[in-house]
Amino acid sequence: MNKAFTKESDAEPEDDLDEPQASLPAGAPNYITPAGHARLFGELDHLLRAERPKVVETVAWAASNGDRSENGDYIYGKRRLREIDRRIRFLTKRLEKAQVVDPALQAGNDQVFFGATVTVCDESGHSQTYRIVGVDETDPSRGHISWISPLARALLKSREGDTVRFQSPAGPREIEVETVRYESESPA
Repeated sequence: MNKAFTKESDAEPEDDLDEPQASLPAGAPNYITPAGHARLFGELDHLLRAERPKVVETVAWAASNGDRSENGDYIYGKRRLREIDRRIRFLTKRLEKAQVVDPALQAGNDQVFFGATVTVCDESGHSQTYRIVGVDETDPSRGHISWISPLARALLKSREGDTVRFQSPAGPREIEVETVRYESESPA
């Protein structure tokens, strides 16, 4: 087709894809701790009440300046507005499907379930502590692992003193569950 008959647009296509780093298996519930729910809700509230209105105001001001084709404030503002709207849609969907599970209600239980803080020891005697959280709360640097991760799936329903086998990226591993505790976490 001749290029003279095609429409060219500088606008980026708007993709409504969910954010890939936090995908849930099909049909799986979106478990989340109260602290994680509060953080997601806080982010959504900030985007709706502070961030989005400020960007809309900037875009409106930039649009009133005339030529939009070379107006950096307008172009950047529209792009930022799309990013904010995409994140708002994502957070809204996540919060609608969220099932809040309070780990503090499991206090005294020695079996591993969602929200547990588990200390494990590997074959070399090295101990590590993990907290089993929702997919939107994972933070490996703090030891927070998703309940759908291979390690968490292997730990679920185990008890203190049990030996658990799981497939890690380095190959099959065996660890022993040392302690299981449940505690509330305040939103950061």
